[in-house]
Amino acid sequence: MTANHSIDPAQFLSEHLEHAEPDLLRSMLKTFIDALMGAEADALCGAPYGARSEDRVNFRNGYRAREWDTRAGTMEVAIPKLRAGSYFPDWLLERRRRAERALTTVVATCYLLGVSTRRMEKLVETLGITRLSKSQVSVMAKELDEHVGEFRSRPLDAGPYTFVAADALVLKVREGGRVVNVHALVATGVNADGHREILGVQVTSAEDGAGWLAFFRDLTARGLSGVALVTSDAHQGLVAAIGATVPGASWQRCRTHYAANLMSTCPKASWPWVKTLLHSVYDQPDAKSVHAQYDRVLNALSEKLPKVADHLEENRADVLAFTAFPKEIWRQIWSNNPQERLNREIRRRTDVVGIFPARDSLIRLVGAVLAEQHDDWIEGRRYLGLDVLARSRLTLLDDQQDEEVKDPMTPPALTA
Repeated sequence: MTANHSIDPAQFLSEHLEHAEPDLLRSMLKTFIDALMGAEADALCGAPYGARSEDRVNFRNGYRAREWDTRAGTMEVAIPKLRAGSYFPDWLLERRRRAERALTTVVATCYLLGVSTRRMEKLVETLGITRLSKSQVSVMAKELDEHVGEFRSRPLDAGPYTFVAADALVLKVREGGRVVNVHALVATGVNADGHREILGVQVTSAEDGAGWLAFFRDLTARGLSGVALVTSDAHQGLVAAIGATVPGASWQRCRTHYAANLMSTCPKASWPWVKTLLHSVYDQPDAKSVHAQYDRVLNALSEKLPKVADHLEENRADVLAFTAFPKEIWRQIWSNNPQERLNREIRRRTDVVGIFPARDSLIRLVGAVLAEQHDDWIEGRRYLGLDVLARSRLTLLDDQQDEEVKDPMTPPALTA
């Protein structure tokens, strides 16, 4: 059936007035908006919905629901989805709105508490919030806190989450009349549909085993399951928490963090070519070649830089855990450093504030930034193909069966 995106205003208004619908204005708005979005999506596809045409360059692929705030109230609009690429009505819905409003409330709070610097005062003027009252800030904060709270506590029901990554960022907060460091713990994952998700975020006073254990217990309680591989740095508390809460998952040491650890054992003058050798390991086309190149790197370093070679040998299993999985995921997950890019986006927003006036304001801003990033990922293209995810899950199942054959009474343990 071909969708009709043209509307006869007179006939449309007459029909709605005859029915005397109680929600007339909202209904009319929704009809017009749906028609406009449908026409725009058809233009991107090169042909009307459901029509056969040689000019077609794309296809419609269902809808995704988004809330739209209007003077007539909040209504749900159905945004058309495309098979290739994505469509977003920027003229209707604002991207990054929650994050920018969160930043405004943080800056306003700083201003009201009298802890702003010259840079903060200039930013306040730029944002046009010099006359915000405490009641206005309170209303804005309450609404944002509800959105962020719902996002942080939502069920993780889109699993299995085959690949998970975890990291922590150090941020500054003013507490008890002094400035202290706190840690924002963040986890991301790839869901059953191949899209990335922000799984959770918590703020702790210290990055220790107790904090990480509570964080992962919260994730599993909300539904985290089916994890085949977890990527993180080598923080002992974090690795122990992964082993305790995600049994059977392999652990991959983050290549960015490992490079920094290896650099500390290497003479400064030798690091450029050692770094090149290390990168050559990740660039191999298959698992056999990866291990062979790793051996060549060890041989090349054993005489000239024995400490570096020993470090590589000691951490071999941690660094090469990814070779047990399909090669299609290597460059996508390890070479692109997606977790580091996410950290940079958080830093870009939090650096504007510098020192947060309270822990609540930090959670509000970081949570809003992550919620916006989550929406972008879900609305965008798949991060990993479904066939790659299926083969990865088979790899996990085969490993678990091998463990059961070795000792049927021993549950599968974290592979490190």
